[in-house]
Amino acid sequence: MKLTNKTALIIIDQQQGLDHPKLGARNNPDAEMVMLKLLAAWRAAHWPIFHVKHRSTEPDSVFWPHQPGFEFKAEFLPHENEMVIEKSIPCAILRTGLDKILTQQTLQTIVLVGASTNNSIEATARTAGNLGFKVCVVEDACFTFAKTDYFGIARTAAEVHAMSLANLHNEYAQVVSSQDLLTAMSQNPRG
Repeated sequence: MKLTNKTALIIIDQQQGLDHPKLGARNNPDAEMVMLKLLAAWRAAHWPIFHVKHRSTEPDSVFWPHQPGFEFKAEFLPHENEMVIEKSIPCAILRTGLDKILTQQTLQTIVLVGASTNNSIEATARTAGNLGFKVCVVEDACFTFAKTDYFGIARTAAEVHAMSLANLHNEYAQVVSSQDLLTAMSQNPRG
C-alpha cells in the first residue's frame, strides 16, 4: 500500500446520533479512539481530510437535522481547512460532488473510517472503487451494529462487520489495520 500527501482521509458520520441506544449493540468499542489517532496523523502531515455528515430526510432518524444527533461528536469537529460533505443517502460519493472534488484535487487514493461498516462505509467504498479510486478501509477504525439477516438469524455486530469487510476486500477496496496504515504513512510522509 502506497500512501502519499494525495491520500485523503474520509471520516464518515461521526455524529452524536450514533450513540443513541435504539441503534443497538455495536462492535469495535475503540474505533473512535483509532479514528482520532488517524485524524491526528493526517493533520500533523497536512494531508487532505473530509468529514462526512449524514442529513437524514426521516424525522425518526438519529441523524434528523433538527435534533442533537445530527451534530458532530465534539472530538470530531472539523478544523477550518477540512471540508465537510453532507449526504442524505448511505454513499458519500453519489449526489454530494465528493467525486468531483477528489478528482479536481487529484486525490486518487482515499482512506475510509467511520460508521457504519455495512452501510455508509460499504456503499462509499463500492462506489468509489467502481469509479476508479484506490480505496482503503481501516477495519479497526470502523464499526457497525447487530442486525438480523435476511433469513431471520440474529447476527452480532462483529459478524456483520466481518462480512461487510469480506465483501469489500480485494474487490472494491483494500482492508487494512490502522497500524499497517500508519506504518505505510510513515514510510512516505512527504508524498
